[in-house]
Amino acid sequence: MSLMKTAEQSNRQLNQMAFDPQLTPGARNAVRVCLRVQPSERVTVITDEVSLEIAAALVRELEEMGCRYQTWVLEDVAARPLTDLPLAIAEDLYSSQVSIFAVQAQTNELKSRMQMTDVVNQRKIRHAHMVNINKRIMLEGMRADFLKVDRLSVKVLETVRGAKQIRAKTPSGTDLVADLNPNYRWVKTSGIISTEKWGNLPGGEVFTTPGEVKGTFVIDGVVGDYLCAKFGDLKASPLTIQVKGNRVVEAHSANKELQDDFWAYTHTDENSNRVGEFAIGTNIELVDVIGEILQDEKYPGVHIAFGNPYGAHTGAEWYSSTHIDVVGRNFDIWVDGEQIMRRGQFLIEP
Repeated sequence: MSLMKTAEQSNRQLNQMAFDPQLTPGARNAVRVCLRVQPSERVTVITDEVSLEIAAALVRELEEMGCRYQTWVLEDVAARPLTDLPLAIAEDLYSSQVSIFAVQAQTNELKSRMQMTDVVNQRKIRHAHMVNINKRIMLEGMRADFLKVDRLSVKVLETVRGAKQIRAKTPSGTDLVADLNPNYRWVKTSGIISTEKWGNLPGGEVFTTPGEVKGTFVIDGVVGDYLCAKFGDLKASPLTIQVKGNRVVEAHSANKELQDDFWAYTHTDENSNRVGEFAIGTNIELVDVIGEILQDEKYPGVHIAFGNPYGAHTGAEWYSSTHIDVVGRNFDIWVDGEQIMRRGQFLIEP
């Protein structure tokens, strides 16, 4: 059986699949508001067996738009966890203007996702990255008013662009200072996706690669990548890290497995322990951390990530094969001494 025949079968399977109608508002938001898919465009949809119902809701919206699309179910194309992006999917991306990746992450698949986003960057595809999307996120974060989130994100971007220093504190003990590098760009991923930068959905953040971060971060929200599914919401058992010279130098938690797994992840390669991303979540329609990194990194506050700095967008010239976000709660944020957030609430009007 050829891969193309398998892909055609995937189209039929998703076309015929029943799904919870409550998924429709989030799917419509993704296709019509965030990606602004046009009837004349071609779309690549990549999913997996766990995410089929969500993919079916997305495909229904594409059907109603009348555009051409091709769906790929990863398990039909290659063994998982993926070691590389399957060639058939890479080739299909080259013929699309829009792509959607709605998949549950498995251990050590980040390399294949980076290969995918390399194609997206080269081709300037409007790409919705929905790693670990689930029904709860579709019913919560994906129902946000992304035009409102975008308006706030623009104002936050205007505030931080050109700043020299950002300080972040929380009642739980976070006290972090980021000195910014004027040579690195700030990027807005508010949920309104353009050809300039693919975006996670649900959206809502502005980020850069920092010059240097130092201080304490009490991670009482979540950690990212595949560790998120393993450990979930960390409110009851936080991970406290120390950052010095832009690298994590200590990690402590009552949950020793979390501590050890995080330490191992951030020591995969020479830059896995280096702060590659400094970000401010701007999705003001989220009410709390839920233990899902795809949504939680958009929760209002500061989050940072160790590893890959997304240099194609920020201008950072170094690289890592890993990328792990860490999220906290209830931030106070100051930009060059001016407070823009108090206890998780923006002091900037959208």
